[in-house]
Amino acid sequence: MSETLIRVEVAEFVATVTLDRPPVNAQGRAFREELIQVFDQLSDRADVRAIVLTGAGKTFSAGADLKERPTGDAGVYPRHNRTVRASFDCVMECEKPVIAAVNGAAIGAGCVLALVCDILVVAEDAFLSMTEVDVGLAGGVRHVMRHFGQSDARLMIYTARRMSGAELYRMNVASVCVPKAEVVAAAQAIAAEIAAKVPLAIRAAKRSFQVTENLPLHEGYRFEQSQTVALASTEDTREAQAAFAEKRKPVFKGR
Repeated sequence: MSETLIRVEVAEFVATVTLDRPPVNAQGRAFREELIQVFDQLSDRADVRAIVLTGAGKTFSAGADLKERPTGDAGVYPRHNRTVRASFDCVMECEKPVIAAVNGAAIGAGCVLALVCDILVVAEDAFLSMTEVDVGLAGGVRHVMRHFGQSDARLMIYTARRMSGAELYRMNVASVCVPKAEVVAAAQAIAAEIAAKVPLAIRAAKRSFQVTENLPLHEGYRFEQSQTVALASTEDTREAQAAFAEKRKPVFKGR
């Protein structure tokens, strides 16, 4: 893997992905293509079971690089939009859970990048903001609605307000709110806890979240049951159950 704008470190089955495009981790085409490459590879790596996503410096990501806004030329917008969607989809569709360690400002596309993660850990002085209406745009609504209540989602989109770490925790958007110096460690601790579980079961659980999000209760639960049936005959599930009974640490093989 060759990163130039994104750094990856792996230890004890946890990958820490750091956005590193000074000064504010703005998202341009090269950045998005590299992000897609990084997450596609991490999704397949056997030595990675959970991922932490954070930003270098004071900012998580200040959003799209305005120097690369698409023109009105034929075919430019469709290609641009396809790449933007893929840069978010690669995180949502990654086989491994992704914990956002929001260390600073997450604005516009940066806010969406945080919201496509599975779990949010935020610094007290960090904030999420969708500033599209300030510049005559209106993106990010559907992603905001996945995490915010109806009134708060509209408040955020219509006003372009900055939602602080404390507010995000109060709104149940973030699971953890800690001082900035602790945000990456807090996210890594959650990732390590996930990495200790049966890898195939975690992957099945994430798949269930993806598939059932927009399904009615009955169909969604039926899908979840199919995942449990598939897991029941795997070697790792048998190992997890044996280790529990024998009061020892399990050894998983990914099968």
